[in-house]
Amino acid sequence: MKNTKLCPKCKSTNIVRIDGYTGAYGVGNNVITGNTVFSAVNVNRYVCCQCGFTEEWIDREDIEKIENSKKAKR
Repeated sequence: MKNTKLCPKCKSTNIVRIDGYTGAYGVGNNVITGNTVFSAVNVNRYVCCQCGFTEEWIDREDIEKIENSKKAKR
């Protein structure tokens, strides 16, 4: 949905983006990559307003933080 602007389930183009955020104590839509909230990577949601299908995406510039995280399991 992020790239195609089209819902893969119902084919609607009524897609909205909800920006990820990191609040106090790590609340929000994020991935903590270290030991503090300052290491958080925000996760953005794309929501189809027709059927409710959602996708979550991490911005390209934050992917390296995820790859290098000591919390990442392979």
